[in-house]
Amino acid sequence: MYSNFKEQAIEYVKQAVQEDNAGNYAKAFPLYMNALEYFKTHLKYEKNPKIKEAITQKFTEYLRRAEEIRAVLDDGGPGPASNGDAAVATKPKTKPKDGEGGDGEDPEQAKLRAGLNSAIIREKPDVKWNDVAGLESAKQALQEAVILPVKFPQFFTGKRRPWRAFLLYGPPGTGKSYLAKAVATEADSTFFSISSSDLVSKWMGESEKLVSNLFQMARDSAPSIIFIDEIDSLCGQRGEGNESEASRRIKTELLVQMQGVGNNDQKVLVLAATNTPYALDQAIRRRFDKRIYIPLPDLKARQHMFKVHLGDTPHNLTEADFEILARKTDGFSGSDVSVCVKDVLFEPVRKTQDAMFFFKTPDGMWVPCGPKQQGAVQITMQELAGKGLASKILPPPITRTDFDKVLARQRPTVSKSDLEIHERFTKEFGEEG
Repeated sequence: MYSNFKEQAIEYVKQAVQEDNAGNYAKAFPLYMNALEYFKTHLKYEKNPKIKEAITQKFTEYLRRAEEIRAVLDDGGPGPASNGDAAVATKPKTKPKDGEGGDGEDPEQAKLRAGLNSAIIREKPDVKWNDVAGLESAKQALQEAVILPVKFPQFFTGKRRPWRAFLLYGPPGTGKSYLAKAVATEADSTFFSISSSDLVSKWMGESEKLVSNLFQMARDSAPSIIFIDEIDSLCGQRGEGNESEASRRIKTELLVQMQGVGNNDQKVLVLAATNTPYALDQAIRRRFDKRIYIPLPDLKARQHMFKVHLGDTPHNLTEADFEILARKTDGFSGSDVSVCVKDVLFEPVRKTQDAMFFFKTPDGMWVPCGPKQQGAVQITMQELAGKGLASKILPPPITRTDFDKVLARQRPTVSKSDLEIHERFTKEFGEEG
């Protein structure tokens, strides 16, 4: 198995450094060479570019040191200078402080942390609480867990503690990940956005270390939030026939870390989202203090969504029109409404492409129109473009008719049977969002 080439290489490096520091260069040289061989073999199989880069860097340093020692052994002179750059690079360093990636006694840990660094969201997604339509109780619960402990720590004294783990569940497209984006924007915390690919490794035992390092990094940079999207892909029911040993170990490590035994996790919030809460292992389910159902948007929420998705695009819809649209889209998820509006946004463009008549506005722009429009000129979009007026063509504003046309061909993506399953789960284990 090539999975232990890296471990063998690290073991040889430790022995080589020990002999090197003791001045036993004749013993150190073959140990360095063995380590380099193992590192070289491991690099053939390593797929993670960050880990590959870190190993290549170390390989270069150890190779340089080995060449220095060989030159000295060939000359038969005194040992190489112990304060040279290469010598320093191979000497064991003190254990890194919490939160620092160091190469020290365990160079693996630094590499694992380097891989997890990409999961930290450094730029805020720019989604405000007000952008999330409806879901008032879910937003309130998240504010209690995320915003208040940071802004008003004096509220959380004695037995009053912030929530430590949230599970957001519901049908696809209802805004679970969108809520997480709002949390990332509004919270003054380090935000880790994790998917199964960040925690699953082909190397034996490395997945558990990744989970452990993730939680340690979150503690080091507290207050922090760990968001695990589609958590069901990591934490399905244990004991099922198709479960692998590696998958079981990841779940076990996640359970241990979320329990927080021996760790101060008061400033670390775990936020997870899933479309299939009933597929989660019951022990994982228990770890979540709050299990919040994110249902399909109600009438008011859909009305707000139409406005948000239209934004500042020119339209002539009234408040009554938005209400009618909201009533027509009963059973639509937030994602369905978003897709509907995206389609509608192209309707004016389609009208402009198909138009046979245009009229010129006072400010010199050409707008498509009907043949009876005053000042209408029979010309197509392509002909206007051919006359060098492409930048002067303006699509018409969006109308209610455009929405009616799109809604006539669009169907909701969430079935009634899906909703029944989620509602049953909510009655047993969850709470309304």
